[in-house]
Amino acid sequence: MSAAQSSGAAGTDTRPHVVVVGAGFAGISAVRSLRKAPVRVTLIDRHSYSTFQPLLYQVATGALNPGDITYGARSFVSGVERKSSTWVTFRKGVVTEIDPEAKVLTLDVGPALSYDYLILANGVTTNYFGVPGARENAYPIYTRAEALAVRDRMMGYLDHIAATGETDGASVVVVGGGATGVEMAGTLAELRNSMLPTRFPELDPDHVKVILLEMTDKVLGPFDAKLRQYAANQLRERGVELRLGTAVSEVRGDRVVLKSGEEIPAQMTIWATGVAAHDTVKKWGLTQGRGGRIVVDSQLRVPEHPEVFVAGDIGVIDDNPLPQLAQPAIQTGSHAAKNLVALLEGRPLSPFKYFDKGTMATIGRRAAVAEIAHGPKLTGTIAWLAWMFVHIFALLGNRNRIMVSLALTFRYIGQRRSQLVVGD
Repeated sequence: MSAAQSSGAAGTDTRPHVVVVGAGFAGISAVRSLRKAPVRVTLIDRHSYSTFQPLLYQVATGALNPGDITYGARSFVSGVERKSSTWVTFRKGVVTEIDPEAKVLTLDVGPALSYDYLILANGVTTNYFGVPGARENAYPIYTRAEALAVRDRMMGYLDHIAATGETDGASVVVVGGGATGVEMAGTLAELRNSMLPTRFPELDPDHVKVILLEMTDKVLGPFDAKLRQYAANQLRERGVELRLGTAVSEVRGDRVVLKSGEEIPAQMTIWATGVAAHDTVKKWGLTQGRGGRIVVDSQLRVPEHPEVFVAGDIGVIDDNPLPQLAQPAIQTGSHAAKNLVALLEGRPLSPFKYFDKGTMATIGRRAAVAEIAHGPKLTGTIAWLAWMFVHIFALLGNRNRIMVSLALTFRYIGQRRSQLVVGD
């Protein structure tokens, strides 16, 4: 089966067929970078939309609706096609197998798809590190569905204890002191402090604990020491019980068991640490490194299959992973596409060099940290406003930018008492 035959809508177009797997930051960046290339592009994703993952915790805590941070994949490819000479289409499905020799992908639904060049940018999923009970009992927040599950569980439990008065062990335990864990714990504490008195006057906020567990002796490990200390202080000021140097040995339905043997009652455990490749990647026959991620060379190619490029969290360059942030994904996606074009044109390929623009995290209203590369280290309101601007600007689609701007303004600026959004 030829690439032209597999593409269907491409008709007799004989330009090389590039398949991009994954509609996250890396895949979107790769497709954009191919918009003027002499190729045909098919974007594949297991969902019919692209999710802005950095704001999933805002969906989980009710500030945003899921539609605010998702953008239709077909709308995206349609927009790219209108602004370029490249034929672009979308195919929904999960890649179950790859035959690099035949250059054919097998999906869970529909016919197989052949390619001339392949960019794998399908991202990663939650890593439970083999902790007993974590997969069954903890709540990850890596997808839209998972964020909604957290929100529904939280609202359901608050209604339950409001009706029954059963507040023993009314705790939310967040596992992981990285950006996601800090943002989640800080937001939950703010909601507990400001929303419960107005929405659930029958509950004493002191009976609902927010506990953040981190295995190392610090939160926000990649940040400067002063920013880490600021974040820890802000969490404690909001009433988060911060437990550093604390490792989890088991997660049960109603408690978390620590390595020390201590048991912490928990009505909900949120797992905000660790990533690993999807199980299906094992079937692809490509060399995998730490966390099951695909090992690539400095040009972002799979050494044994030079027509296969890898971008984003799913790739690891010479077994040396990049940070799991938006910028590395965007930059690797763009670089993989540019190297692919260079390969088509017979030009030398260039090694990938990560340009660190900095990183940031928010703890709550008017509290954030921002570490700008070769620039200042910001805390407080300035960092928080910078965080707001960067995240809103990075969203796909003007509607999403407007809705998120309004929602976050309403939560953080327009009113002092935050409220959960109960709608879809």
